Amino acid sequence: CPAPSALRTANGTRICAQLYTDNSPYYDQCCAGEVLVVDPGDDMPYMPRGWGNRISSLVVGTRCDLTVWSRSGKRGKSRRFGA
Repeated sequence: CPAPSALRTANGTRICAQLYTDNSPYYDQCCAGEVLVVDPGDDMPYMPRGWGNRISSLVVGTRCDLTVWSRSGKRGKSRRFGA
């Protein structure tokens, strides 16, 4: 997985989080598959089409927090992730 401080686009813009569809019990094989990029300030009360119940690993950048909910529309239990 990339280091939280290394989350940047090709032009150097900071990324707040990257969410991945594939995971593994072996660390060198984690953070694989499709990637969903979360930019600073993004607010997504609903997951993009095809992403529901697919995320298995994530990396949150420095100076960012990622809050997720158990139900769509920011309902249900929430959990906050940081770098």
